[in-house]
Amino acid sequence: MSEKLQKVLARSGHGSRRELETLIAAGRVSVDGKVATLGERIDADAKVRIDGREVTIKPPEDVVCRVLMYHKPEGELCTRKDPEGRPTVYDRLPRVQGARWVAVGRLDVNTSGLLLFTTDGELANRLMHPGHQIEREYAVRVFGEVTDEMIKKLQKGVQLEDGPAAFKEIKRGGGEGMNTWFRVMLTEGRNREVRRLWESQGVTVSRLMRVRYGNIRLEQGLPQSGWGELPLEQINYLRQLVGLPPEQRSFIDPRNQESRQKRYARARRNQAKRLQNAKQQPRRK
Repeated sequence: MSEKLQKVLARSGHGSRRELETLIAAGRVSVDGKVATLGERIDADAKVRIDGREVTIKPPEDVVCRVLMYHKPEGELCTRKDPEGRPTVYDRLPRVQGARWVAVGRLDVNTSGLLLFTTDGELANRLMHPGHQIEREYAVRVFGEVTDEMIKKLQKGVQLEDGPAAFKEIKRGGGEGMNTWFRVMLTEGRNREVRRLWESQGVTVSRLMRVRYGNIRLEQGLPQSGWGELPLEQINYLRQLVGLPPEQRSFIDPRNQESRQKRYARARRNQAKRLQNAKQQPRRK
């Protein structure tokens, strides 16, 4: 049976459906030697090229959906390549053959915390769609006085430049003055939405960290720039959220997989060594 080109390419791990639709619209994808069109349907034996390079088309039964949890630090960009050579969230991800990692949404350069990656572009596309209303929880440190009236406004809804927005939930997290923390929850992922909501009330966000996506929480002990592979149970939770069939196989082999805590501990030791070595390097005059 034929399927839409962008859906097949996304499932086969060549990008999110949104990215692939952009490539198709730009004339950079061909099917059996002809420039492809948006919405075109292809058969399983079609020869597909992206920028002249033939890519692998995988049937559903040959695809194993993988999902990574990544601890993004401040300063990393959510882009594949930066012309200025700045670090990106893709720099430390494990290599994957015959596919590519697709980020589920983005985090601002000054925002840290939980970021999900998957090899299934269709899963990424659905998770990012605002219609699914998936909860995202953030720890926020704000500078400025926050009153109960402000909190009521932020939960009721305020008008931003791209439409009305509101926090679904706000909880005080302790601290005072320049060190006042809150836990906030949204069900959409508009650009800089958390920061803009607080700024609408005249206060500034000085620290922002995503700690939860759906029921997937950033694991304690996962170092910054570190990643962990999600088990089958959590992958199928995400797939169920967006109406995709469950996976039957996992990329994780329990016979060869180190415990996460051991791997995280080793990553933290390596990170500490790198920082120590950097401090000991003589400064250039």
